Amino acid sequence: MAGHKLDEIDRKILSELQADGRMTNVELARRVGISAPPCLRRVRTLEDSGYIRGYHADVNPRELGFEVQVFAMVGLHSQAEVDLSAFEQRCRTWPLVRECHMLNGEIDFILKCVAPDLSTFQSFLTEQLTSAPNVASVKTSLVIRCAKDEPGVPFDVLEDRLAKLA
Repeated sequence: MAGHKLDEIDRKILSELQADGRMTNVELARRVGISAPPCLRRVRTLEDSGYIRGYHADVNPRELGFEVQVFAMVGLHSQAEVDLSAFEQRCRTWPLVRECHMLNGEIDFILKCVAPDLSTFQSFLTEQLTSAPNVASVKTSLVIRCAKDEPGVPFDVLEDRLAKLA
């Protein structure tokens, strides 16, 4: 990312792609107000620079039979870097864990998990998560419903901040 400063067009490209990663380059170029060839070059530069990490479909878990979503708050016995890294690596191997975030405070990690049903999650919890090395405690919260699920960053906040700095 170093060495590549984002201008207003780059930020517009990122904002548009964040909202709809499937649009054609021609449509993207039209929306940001430049022609297609430089737009494609800019997108490639944004990808190469690490601003764009990938393109994904927003899959509906319930439509695929994943009815249960749980947040698990994990406390570890040791917070030595080697132990933190080992836990993160273990999380990467568990299919039900969709997100893993290390936190500052009472809880060491929060995991976002999905499962087809409660018994599948309970088996994962008792057979894998709570029995994993270095795990001291696990508290879980079952998601009842989601009021907001917006990926990415709020580009309007970024633009407001940049305008104040200008």
